[in-house]
Amino acid sequence: MTSTFLPDQRGERGRRSGPGAVLPAPPAGAGRQRARRRALHWLTAVGLQLPALVLFGVLVLLPILFALYASFFRWGGFGMPSDYTGTDNFSRLLQDPVFLGDLWRMLLLVVLSLALQLPFALAMAVLLNQKVRGRAVYRMLFFAPYVLSEAITGVLFSMIFAPDQGLADHVLKAIGLDGLGGQWFAGTSTVMATLFLVMTWKYFGFHMMLYLAGLQSIPAELTEAAIVDGAGPWQRFRHVTLPLLAPTLRISVFLSVIGAIQLFDLVWVVTAGGPDHHSETMAVTMFQYGFKRYQVGYASAISVVMFAISLVFALAYQRFVLRRDLEGATTNMRGAGA
Repeated sequence: MTSTFLPDQRGERGRRSGPGAVLPAPPAGAGRQRARRRALHWLTAVGLQLPALVLFGVLVLLPILFALYASFFRWGGFGMPSDYTGTDNFSRLLQDPVFLGDLWRMLLLVVLSLALQLPFALAMAVLLNQKVRGRAVYRMLFFAPYVLSEAITGVLFSMIFAPDQGLADHVLKAIGLDGLGGQWFAGTSTVMATLFLVMTWKYFGFHMMLYLAGLQSIPAELTEAAIVDGAGPWQRFRHVTLPLLAPTLRISVFLSVIGAIQLFDLVWVVTAGGPDHHSETMAVTMFQYGFKRYQVGYASAISVVMFAISLVFALAYQRFVLRRDLEGATTNMRGAGA
């Protein structure tokens, strides 16, 4: 096969083309220029991320490491820890009835949230996703409690459920059900139920708005196709809406469980853990020991356990539940690129 010579614009013989073409040599210093550009891009990325990394290290990583370090000491919070006790603080946790009760109450709040609060939020989201008159007003009213701070919510419901003087008892007495009122937050058998009622009022609007956003992202064509195929309302919800809403449901469950593990401010304002520790959570117990009794080493051990529970749950949830959403998003991106 003969090679072909193409003239360049000046009429001179150009370089050969074809399978045996001779490529022009790269200009001198091109490799150094590429390396310099890569280094510049790397330095730019590090420079942009450095302030956030420094803040994350100082405000998040350093306190976690120091709490882990302090948990091995008997320390009152003044000076530096010096009385090393090994794992005595963690052994004490396993024998502390208050802390063991905190774990039980945390599990109770998680179960109640998943069984009652989130289904109620989902039902309200499905209802307000329909063409209901005044639905914008209802959405605003249901979401408004979430905007209030926990301190304001706690003070408000402390007055509403005040024994024999609160609004709740007056309303029950007016309708002839005064026998149902009484202790509310002051009774050991009613405090957790009342507290969960307040939590539901405070947080269900947030989950409802999450579900509304997920419902409005579902293409209407799918529902219309199901109607054409003869599917009823329950069948459409079970086989169309619920599977497409699953990623939003998983995020909602994750946030609800993490919130129950770390619950503090609402409980502290309303009951401070009382009566007789019957509404106490791990965060409240940690605060009591750290800032009321000055047993900071023991409080640090509680904080380490809280962090470990949250971390294990987050990693397990991401590994077994959220991974399918990430894999689905990656597959969709690859399909779009193809």
